[in-house]
Amino acid sequence: MLFHSLIFVLSSTLVFSANLRDSLDIAGITAVFPGDLKYANASSTFNLRFDYKPAVVTYPQTPEDISEILKISSALNLKAAARSGSHSYIANGVGGKDGAVVIDMQNFNKITVQASTGTALIESGNRLGDIALALSENGRAIPHGNCPYIGFGGHAAYGGIGFTSRMWGLTLDTIKSIDMVLANGTILTVSNERNSDLFWGIRGSGGSFGITTSFKVQTFPEPPSTTVFDYIWTLDVDSISKGINALEAYAQTDIPPEINPWVAFSRGPYRATVVFQVTGVWYGPEGKLNETIAPFLKNMPDAPQVTLTPGSYINSLELLAGGSLDVHTKPDGHDTFYAKSLMTPEDSPLSLEARTAFAHYLANEGFESIMDWAVGIELWGGKNSAVNAIPLDATSFAHRSSTLTIQFYASSPNKLPPFPDEGFAFLDNMVDSIVSNGPKGWDYGTYTNYIDDRLSDWQNRYYGAHYPRLQNLKVKYDPLDVFAFPTVVEE
Repeated sequence: MLFHSLIFVLSSTLVFSANLRDSLDIAGITAVFPGDLKYANASSTFNLRFDYKPAVVTYPQTPEDISEILKISSALNLKAAARSGSHSYIANGVGGKDGAVVIDMQNFNKITVQASTGTALIESGNRLGDIALALSENGRAIPHGNCPYIGFGGHAAYGGIGFTSRMWGLTLDTIKSIDMVLANGTILTVSNERNSDLFWGIRGSGGSFGITTSFKVQTFPEPPSTTVFDYIWTLDVDSISKGINALEAYAQTDIPPEINPWVAFSRGPYRATVVFQVTGVWYGPEGKLNETIAPFLKNMPDAPQVTLTPGSYINSLELLAGGSLDVHTKPDGHDTFYAKSLMTPEDSPLSLEARTAFAHYLANEGFESIMDWAVGIELWGGKNSAVNAIPLDATSFAHRSSTLTIQFYASSPNKLPPFPDEGFAFLDNMVDSIVSNGPKGWDYGTYTNYIDDRLSDWQNRYYGAHYPRLQNLKVKYDPLDVFAFPTVVEE
């Protein structure tokens, strides 16, 4: 009896696969299935902590192809997910679970700049390096992150923070309209004038409602000159706490939006110390950096290691990217990691107790840990920040009153799987050193592009008061729950 049951299960699986393969073949869709020679590479994830097995990886050429794939997925009761650059921290680009239909956007790679309006049409499969180079050829730019391999689709739909963000806003703040495909296969354009409710939702939670194929964005003239700066100290616990406080205090002074100091923490040379590195870019007039950053430096220890690198705007992006924006001659890498985030409210900065506990944790537990870790504090808000100048309800992005965004990142010791259990505890306790020493009911946020699959209250931390409105959009635009992956908006 068991033998006959097994034969039935195997036969059902073969028929099911054949239906999916035949349907995609009839539609003329290029696809890679389990067992195909290219499947292992096609289904691999950036974060090797995850090893999901998609039902198929598809490579559409047109919006009509995507429409057909989504119709086939619905007919076969399969879940679908778009993959733009494959850098989702929790592998949502391959569905966040086994058995998804992956819609790889690599063929959507056109970039067109309209000189008369300063707008650009950017297809979703482009990488940030490609976008920076293409826009720079026209003397234009947009705010975005500094890793050139990141795909534009997810980056733009969930936020998009970079060193120009205090000056120009988030990537999603530049979006004028979006071409997309709904779960039922409908192809449409959304903007403030057309399908405005969906346009609101896409800018902050894009993957929950459809697959974006291109974005029309407003670009900016490249700054005429830039200076990339690095100030590095090795600090003890007390000085680490004072350094964090100095950054928060600096953000509340009348600093220009053209300066963007971020802090990176790494393991110190000996116990009870941390390397405290302030990196950023000055986009203002050449020669004015020193007087602009002086109010911050006066509250820091003397004699840091200093590196100042003046150059063009594209030079600054290349330097921050590690030397090159070319994503085609050098293969993208992999990592095995866990990441978390925390966004501090402007009206409730880090307390002395929280800063001290966090500094102690980094300098001691951080020194002893086997994990390869790094922590970064991004100056998100403060006075004159373009990010926080946008009204909260203008988009579904829920954090327009944050000062700092802190990213906590820990890799396995050799960057290969398996990820050790102690790595989760190490990072969870690091974040808790801040939260447990903050005010009761502290209303901090978390950042959707630093997605965390173990965050229990993610609906509130990622989306805040916008979540019920997003749920209504989910019911309206994806009632069959075709897009269903970890941290997707749920009905």
